[in-house]
Amino acid sequence: MPFRAHFGFFLLLALAMATAGPGWWATPAAAAPAADTSRQPVAYHFVITRLPANTPADAAIFLVGSFNSWQPADARYRFRRQPNGLLGLTLRTAQQQLEYKVSRGSWTAIEGSGHGQVRANRVATRQQAQAGHLEVRVQSWEDLTGTFQFYSLYDLLLLFSCFQGLLLVVAIPSIQHYNRAANRWLIWLLGLGALATLLTVVSSYREVANAYPRLALLPDFIWFLYGPLFYCYLRRLLFNETPPARQWLYLLPAAGQLLVYLPYFLLDSYEFQLKLVSHDATLRAVLLAAGVAAWLSNGAYWLACRRTLRTYTRQYEASVSYEQNLQYLNTVLGIQAVCLALWGFLFGVVLASRWLEFDVDSLAARNVELIWLAFSTLPYFLGYMAIRQPEIFKLGPAAPVPPPAAEVPAPVSLPAAAGPRPSPPRLPLAPDLSALQATVAGYMRQHRPYLSPSLTINELATGLKLPPHVLSKVINEGFEKNFFDFINAYRIEEFKAMMATPRAQQYTLLALAMEVGFNSKTAFNRAFKKQTDQTPSEYFSGVKEE
Repeated sequence: MPFRAHFGFFLLLALAMATAGPGWWATPAAAAPAADTSRQPVAYHFVITRLPANTPADAAIFLVGSFNSWQPADARYRFRRQPNGLLGLTLRTAQQQLEYKVSRGSWTAIEGSGHGQVRANRVATRQQAQAGHLEVRVQSWEDLTGTFQFYSLYDLLLLFSCFQGLLLVVAIPSIQHYNRAANRWLIWLLGLGALATLLTVVSSYREVANAYPRLALLPDFIWFLYGPLFYCYLRRLLFNETPPARQWLYLLPAAGQLLVYLPYFLLDSYEFQLKLVSHDATLRAVLLAAGVAAWLSNGAYWLACRRTLRTYTRQYEASVSYEQNLQYLNTVLGIQAVCLALWGFLFGVVLASRWLEFDVDSLAARNVELIWLAFSTLPYFLGYMAIRQPEIFKLGPAAPVPPPAAEVPAPVSLPAAAGPRPSPPRLPLAPDLSALQATVAGYMRQHRPYLSPSLTINELATGLKLPPHVLSKVINEGFEKNFFDFINAYRIEEFKAMMATPRAQQYTLLALAMEVGFNSKTAFNRAFKKQTDQTPSEYFSGVKEE
């Protein structure tokens, strides 16, 4: 029977077998080294110590596994009542490792997990057989699952995540003045994630798994689609970059995956089920190649997205004085990094099973569930941000600093101190850096342009009658700051001065922060901490004590 973690387990099991040397792609019997087949058979003593309470009293219980080609009603492997009252079975084989399950005579009556879903194959090793009897505790039967056990908490979390993603698909286009071009990519991402998560949950249930076993392969297609879609969304959102004419090349890996999977979609349902449960060598090789390629591809896209975000941060800090809300993008990248790390951890788990004895099937299955659980938090997080900070869907590209040959924009009005505004002195054609630095500092003190929350380097350069690239050089080299920190430093000093006046007692810290030019509480707290190494409350608490 297919189970939810099939892709992770088969992929990594194949990787572990690949390290064993030539012949790993053969069938399990043929793949065994010659030294294993020459060993004396070992007796595997299985004892069932627990059966579900709803097990029929006259039920015949069988052992099914790799030793009998996964035949669920093989009379040779029927459990018999022992003198101690327990059901037992002994089989002799030279195999180093057995994969098995317990059945009541058919695949519809196979054992399930604790909440009645498909469970991973059990594993018994030669060393365990030599150490004593193998205790088997059957938790449930797939065909006798109670109604209230049908959905586990894990499944409900994934299903609610699907619902949240679909709500965002409907809600995001209704936001007024939102970044339509960029968020169109986000809508595709949310829809794809919701569909893959839904298929992951649905394909793990008995009725669906028996009727449509190939449905378990469909969630795998998100492997090669999510990375390029998120990268295109990020480029469009941050730089208003139109996807290249050859953007269809991004879909080639997914198209290749479809071609490789196509023979399995064309197989008979029962034959495909048998390949899944018997860990067919060819299927293992296919999932190995697809999984490793997908992990590397997603890792490369993640690094590209990280570089894109850092480039954008440097660009807007060099051109604007207000803080862009990029924290949600960093959080999304963090969740993606967790998924990639868990996926990579799977490789270590299965490779470690070659030297350490543990239940690799169950551990791999739980690890894959953690990956899907981490992935399902993305719609929850975006839904929370859509309610609390809907402006994240309106984020626009920062204006880059023009090159030296660019035309200086027309003058714009800036907030000024009371009284007439004198024109700034005309500068010589090639003034030295110290002279420009003094001019900029004088202009900032006299005209206080930093009081404008939307001040950009182009606007300040217009007021100073300087080319923007010259002003950028003065700020970077003369003041040793980027434009963002340069303007915020003046705002912090203005804030301190306002706090020293009696008028400050009538306002909150946030109100005063907005008055000196900050556009949010987060931007103010971050800038204040960076400038003074203290939070505003810590700083002014110290001032009061003095």
